Amino acid sequence: MSEIPAKATEQDGPSGDARGEAADDVMWQSSPPGSIYDYIKVASFSIGPDGLIDQWSLRAERLFGVAAEDAVGRDPIEAFVPSELRSGGHRKMAEILDGREWTGSVPFRAPARSDGSGAETYKGSEGIAEVYVMPTGTEEGERAAVCIVVDVRALRQIETDLAASQAIFGQSPFGFLLFGTDLRVQRANRRFAAVFGGGVEEHRGRTVHDYLPRHEADRMAAALKRVLETGDSVTDMQIVGPAPGSNDRRHWSINLYRVHSGSGRPIGVAGLGTDVTRRHAAAREAAHARRNLALLNEAGARIGNSLDLETTARELLDVTVPGFCDLASVDLYQGLLDGDETPPGLADGSAELRRVAFASAVADAPFPEGGHPVDVGAVHRFAFTSPCADALRAARPRLVSAADDGSASRLTGGLIQSTLAVPMVAHDTVVGLAQFSRTKGSEPFGERDRALAVELAARAAVCIDNARLYRREHERALILQRSLLPPDDPEASGLDIACRYLPGNAATEVGGDWFDVIELPGHRTALVVGDVMGRGLRAAVAMGELRTAVRTLALLDLEPAEVLSALDEIARGLGDPSGTQQATRSARQTRAASETDLSEVYLATCVYAVYDSVTRRCTFANAGHLPPVLVEPGETPLMLDVPPGMPLGVGGEPFEEVEVELPEGGLLALYTDGLVESRHHPLDEGLNAFVRALDDPAPALEDVCDHVLNTLDTHHGEDDIALLMARIQGLPAEAVGDWTLERDPKSVGRARELACQQLRTWDLDPLCDTAELLVSELVTNALRYGEGDIRVRLLLDRTLVCEVWDAGLVQPRRRRARDTDEGGRGLQLVGLLSAAWGSRRTPRGKTVWFEMPLPESGVEPMDAAEALLSLF
Repeated sequence: MSEIPAKATEQDGPSGDARGEAADDVMWQSSPPGSIYDYIKVASFSIGPDGLIDQWSLRAERLFGVAAEDAVGRDPIEAFVPSELRSGGHRKMAEILDGREWTGSVPFRAPARSDGSGAETYKGSEGIAEVYVMPTGTEEGERAAVCIVVDVRALRQIETDLAASQAIFGQSPFGFLLFGTDLRVQRANRRFAAVFGGGVEEHRGRTVHDYLPRHEADRMAAALKRVLETGDSVTDMQIVGPAPGSNDRRHWSINLYRVHSGSGRPIGVAGLGTDVTRRHAAAREAAHARRNLALLNEAGARIGNSLDLETTARELLDVTVPGFCDLASVDLYQGLLDGDETPPGLADGSAELRRVAFASAVADAPFPEGGHPVDVGAVHRFAFTSPCADALRAARPRLVSAADDGSASRLTGGLIQSTLAVPMVAHDTVVGLAQFSRTKGSEPFGERDRALAVELAARAAVCIDNARLYRREHERALILQRSLLPPDDPEASGLDIACRYLPGNAATEVGGDWFDVIELPGHRTALVVGDVMGRGLRAAVAMGELRTAVRTLALLDLEPAEVLSALDEIARGLGDPSGTQQATRSARQTRAASETDLSEVYLATCVYAVYDSVTRRCTFANAGHLPPVLVEPGETPLMLDVPPGMPLGVGGEPFEEVEVELPEGGLLALYTDGLVESRHHPLDEGLNAFVRALDDPAPALEDVCDHVLNTLDTHHGEDDIALLMARIQGLPAEAVGDWTLERDPKSVGRARELACQQLRTWDLDPLCDTAELLVSELVTNALRYGEGDIRVRLLLDRTLVCEVWDAGLVQPRRRRARDTDEGGRGLQLVGLLSAAWGSRRTPRGKTVWFEMPLPESGVEPMDAAEALLSLF
């Protein structure tokens, strides 16, 4: 250093002042990138022989905060050293000027400089300077000194930074790499070397292609280049690759940022790698858990919304394909679908199953079973040794791989990777099997998937079993409902009849509405329409009991008002297990207390009409029902004025009768309120629409019924509908024989004669002998036990009916005569030779009748002689 000219000290490094440029260019060159001088700012000044500063560099100005003009010519000890240290400083300065080098740390304090206007040009600084003083000489041979100064604070900061850098780089639990500008590794920490093997120095000079698969290495290299060029950091870049010595896929999160020198020059890229394999696995687990919860939630919302087996099975597949698997199918035991509780083979899994649903996200081919594909709706069996049969036997799921089921794999072209065969168990009963399959390329089934499949199958199984039980009970209820309704084409004398029944709930077809057509003696017909309040099986059972009661009361040939009165007593007894009488007393006590409670009785409305085909007169009685509608030919439809009365089950009020003569060809309509009433439409509006629909009816009654239902479609669907329509066709006068006889024994012979003449007129000669005998018996009884004149009437329609009228009130009673009795066998004889016989009260007495089948009916009557002999 003593050979360096004094003036050369003006140059302090790469950022030195231009005044320090020397003539000898060889001595001065630029520092390389990343030079220590980028971080340590070295200042210099020189001291002349007089101990005063004679040169002051730009770095010195910055370090001390003193301009050159303020420093040159001053004593450095007096100018910068605190007063308490100045005496020692002067001794050291004397020694230096005597030719001794000195290195040490010196506290300094520099005053601020002002330009005279009060504004500070330089702010004085204070601190500790590390000083290296080198003796030198002037051209005149006098002693001088060159001083190199470094701020101790900068040195301490560098030491701290180096220690921190070493700690972070060397002790980091994450892999740390420093890439140079050529994108090769300059430095690797121990954690990185522990993962990828070898010592720390062995990784120097490598590239990312030495650690990662080609496609991932290309991504990493491109990211490094981009960071180096742009300075934009990369955060949480996901890299996947195998760890050295293992085929396990590892996941790393990479963070990249550009590294600069102290002067801001880019010198490389730092990379921090974190192994996030576990975090990735946990994220996948969480994603699977969320997916499973979502599937379960969706299953709860979508499965079981209907009580249809096939629909429920399809809902299960809609949830699982493709969210859970690629292909799925549902097979149910055929025996259980048919209503059997324990079909053969149920326990060992060999029973017949029917495929009720199939879904696929990748192919249209059904699951192959036993070497052949199974279509939806096909009935099949699983081989006894198959995994599916084993799952059914053990009621436990089976995971079947493609290798386990080679035949299925061949039929699907190796498409299916694995299948979960899950038995569908509901209430400890296996109802079928659900199969879920994933194809190659999908993630294989795991234990988590197995548990989810069992849960989904169990939910669907419960819904399917409920649907199965509902279907069974519904079929039973439907059988009951249909058994309580008359046939679709009931026949009646003098009437053309058509009827319709529509349940309010199409899914159950069970309700409380009913209609009936009951044939009565004398070619009369009872027409009944009723409605039990409520719906469902309970209403259907109540309807069946009331309908049976109506038929029983009708066959007693009671008047319509009497039928409804008796039916009202029965309806009150249906809701009380103590019986009709107790219910009647309770109802009367309730009315007396003015606290009517109808919760214990069945309420129903009913209209009962008896039509006489001979007179075309119809007697109506109404129990709270809507009025009948009559359509006379060429006239506007009319609602008949029939007093409504109280509904059945209320009791206490008598029912009124109204008799109406119906015109030939007229149309009579009886119906329930479900046809005309709706929560969206007032009753009056519905009744008016019904009457308009009957205006100018079609000739065919079936067409009339269809027209009414189609026209009033917006009014029904909330309640059951019963519609009974009858076209009036009275019995022709030539089909009636009617005679009045005096109370005279000769009238018996006269009655036989008139009956035979009429039968011959009708070409019924084969019936003459039997009819003559039976007419004789009835007229004889009328003479013996009756009163007043005797009226004999023969009616010809689908059968032959004979009626004998008298004014007596005593009803004939059939009894068994003893062997010694001379009489008492007449009614027994009538019962043997006729198809039916009976008696009924009339307003002026009674009528005894018998009925005989016509010859063309194919029924052979009993021989009269054999009948007489059988009585003895």
